[in-house]
Amino acid sequence: MFRFWGSQDQGSQSRPQPAPAQSWYPPSVIDSPSSSRPSTPGSNSSSSYSQPKPFERPETSPHVSPAEAAGVISTLRDKSVDELRKLLNDKEAYNQFLFSLDQVKTQNNVRDELQKATLQLARENLDKEPKIVELRNQCMIIRTSELADALEKLNDLERQKEGIMKCYSTASLLHCLKEAVNKADEESEALHRQFLDKEIELGAFIQKYKKLRSVYHRRALTHLAATASSVG
Repeated sequence: MFRFWGSQDQGSQSRPQPAPAQSWYPPSVIDSPSSSRPSTPGSNSSSSYSQPKPFERPETSPHVSPAEAAGVISTLRDKSVDELRKLLNDKEAYNQFLFSLDQVKTQNNVRDELQKATLQLARENLDKEPKIVELRNQCMIIRTSELADALEKLNDLERQKEGIMKCYSTASLLHCLKEAVNKADEESEALHRQFLDKEIELGAFIQKYKKLRSVYHRRALTHLAATASSVG
């Protein structure tokens, strides 16, 4: 039979188009402009109906270096259209391909190493638990007995220190010096009354009175200088 021109195209257009299958690829891979399929015969004509609609996933921001992305794209370019379609539609095939990538293997190895290190640290901490309990008990004993005695002794020493510091403070020293001045003055006045009452001889009076007045004036001048120095 003769074939009219255009009859084949009309027949191909009347074929039922297959329903798009659900893809296991993340949207970042499907929508990436660099993740193009290898150009094979018939791939352009079938792209209008074989393009799967990716299922909805929460969008993420993968941190992939250009070198890693180029390596994955190079691996995908070596696959045929059927293999790529299987990766899009078959979850098991997609996971098998994903875990075969060097980047994923490296990440899994790092994760396993971190898990082993964490378990090792946990075991070491558990081994140290008896020692920690023993040290805690010793601390409680020290806190309840030895610490209480040490605190009581410390408080006693603090009280002694405060008493000593009060004796040697500026105000205390000035007060003591003032009392010494008054005492020397009172002793000289008492000696003068004894002389007036003729209870002491003139020679002895002069010698003792001169000594007491020298002590009085020396203390009075010291007190005056100390008072002026503390005020200034």
